[in-house]
Amino acid sequence: QVQLVESGGGLVQPGGSLRLSCAASGFTFSMYAMRWYRQAPGKEREWVAFISPGGHTTNYADSVKGRFTISRDNTKRTVYLQIDSLKPEDTAVYYCKALVRGNENWGQGTQVTVSS
Repeated sequence: QVQLVESGGGLVQPGGSLRLSCAASGFTFSMYAMRWYRQAPGKEREWVAFISPGGHTTNYADSVKGRFTISRDNTKRTVYLQIDSLKPEDTAVYYCKALVRGNENWGQGTQVTVSS
């Protein structure tokens, strides 16, 4: 079955950086687009970034453009989210998602907390 496992979250000061990872298994990773979402306390889950199967096309939410970079390594079946210039409002649980054969598949999430 499809499994997605996020890692790399933590507590970081404003202005800092983190690199989140999402390791995938159970499907042909290189054939599917991948997405990152986040959910802040008391808010709805929101889309953050998209990457095409080959990695040549990326898209970002306006709120993170210029600070977040999505990438993937199909040989490692992993998608990444590089987060720079972190702000307190970036505090959230970050999830990766794969839409495989019409089914949404989510990881368990990784917590990112931005605080001084």
